[in-house]
Amino acid sequence: MAIYQNDQASRQQVVEAIQSLVDQGLTTGSSGNVSVLTNKGMLITPTGILPKDLEPEHIVHMSLDGETDTDQLTPSSEWRMHADVYKNKPGLEAVVHCHSNYATILACAHKSIPAQHYMIAATGSYEIPLAPYATFGSQELSDANLSALQTSMACLLANHGQLATGFNLEGALKLAALVEELAHWHWGALAIGGPKLLSKEQMDDVLVAFASYGQQEKRKDLTDGNRLDK
Repeated sequence: MAIYQNDQASRQQVVEAIQSLVDQGLTTGSSGNVSVLTNKGMLITPTGILPKDLEPEHIVHMSLDGETDTDQLTPSSEWRMHADVYKNKPGLEAVVHCHSNYATILACAHKSIPAQHYMIAATGSYEIPLAPYATFGSQELSDANLSALQTSMACLLANHGQLATGFNLEGALKLAALVEELAHWHWGALAIGGPKLLSKEQMDDVLVAFASYGQQEKRKDLTDGNRLDK
């Protein structure tokens, strides 16, 4: 059973999440979008409304096949990316997409984020991969995103931004903030000659350590079989 429902409380959490992206400087205007999985589909932010103006009743409930409930606003144009994550990555119940500054700089330069820092392992992987460019809102973009997420819980979207997933909304928001922080560090390291990367063995040690507490067991289950060393 999904931890979120099509109710006022869950809708309020989605509102607060998208507003948090703005407060943290991870997105501007109406460019970001947030969703959570429900038992009968997902709740997702609508298109074209500034986060500061959002109310719980504005959040859209829809099926994972694109059918909105009656009397709903138009969902985010990026709804396919969210729905396809839920269809193909069991256990994940929240998705955050934003155009945070440094992640978007790297995405525009077509650069993934390698193992320059051990916190890369928070994504369950050895890197934060880059999904190839496709038009926003298209099935091609969703397919590219899903392919990148086979090896990580977050990715960069070429010439676009970043996407982070989570077992809950808090986790997805924290991961989006971490992706931006890691992107900032990588941008800075590139400016002074490039980072010295951790070895596969060093990252293996970190991945094992991350898998030994809390919800990281879930992360291990999601990424095993799709690791870059397989």
